Amino acid sequence: MEGIAMVDLSKITTEKRNKNTYDIDSLDSLGIIKKINEEDKQIAYEIEKHLEDIALVIDDVVDSFLKGGRLIYIGAGTSGRLGILDAVECPPTFSVDPSQVQGIIAGGEGAFIKAVEGAEDNKELAVKDLQAINLSSKDTLVGLSASGRTPYIVSALKYGNKVGAKTASISTSLNSEIGKVARKRIEVVTGAEVITGSTRLKSGTVQKMILNMISTASMIRMGKVYENLMIDVNPSNEKLVARALSIIQDITKVDKKEAEIKLKKYKTVKKTIFHLLTKEESLEAIEKVLEENHGHLRKAIASYGKKY
Repeated sequence: MEGIAMVDLSKITTEKRNKNTYDIDSLDSLGIIKKINEEDKQIAYEIEKHLEDIALVIDDVVDSFLKGGRLIYIGAGTSGRLGILDAVECPPTFSVDPSQVQGIIAGGEGAFIKAVEGAEDNKELAVKDLQAINLSSKDTLVGLSASGRTPYIVSALKYGNKVGAKTASISTSLNSEIGKVARKRIEVVTGAEVITGSTRLKSGTVQKMILNMISTASMIRMGKVYENLMIDVNPSNEKLVARALSIIQDITKVDKKEAEIKLKKYKTVKKTIFHLLTKEESLEAIEKVLEENHGHLRKAIASYGKKY
């Protein structure tokens, strides 16, 4: 079309045709999903090749958290929605402030439900969106784009570099543009989609799995988990109270009645567990040791043992 810069789709990995699914339109329901399942089977193995790259991004996120910074996901379309999905799950799972992990989508919150025409190509909008949340050098900015060329994301990462933020990219295309801009890159090439160009399929699954790793591992590193239990659970309803008591009992081996009494006295699951495992009675002393160890229970207990 005249006046429009046409993109060469042949150079984008996710836009290539999948030779294994040429006949997918002739299959019944079981046949279709068998094809999808066959393609999905390789995803975890592809991600495995990039675990070191993912770990480096997690290290950046932890460093940001320790300095009072945030993890910011930014994307367009499916990628943007996945970033928001991961971000909004962090407060109920790990009891963090909603501002600590944020998801930004091109076109604003309304784009989560309905696509906003032209938003992913708007470079200026990306800068405005990041300025609106006061992106700073303390933060880690993760740009998400299956094709790796979305102008909105490229612009966002350039702005992130400009303000001194840690920047990373997640793409499912090799030698992506966002990978060239970001300080750290994750490029998991999953090959052609089951339906050509439908990146909500394998590409979307890859991004979701990587985001799970980034947020979960970062929260574990920040002491939100003891063994494999969510010790920062907020007992705000009956189900969560029951979970909190169960966690206390599981770790400390006390009965339910004692767990209830101690939780009422020490207010949080983490402080209650610290008391029961160390026998420290002073809430002020417990809070002091936990604060010195950035809320990391295992490190706090080890530190307490060395000091007393």
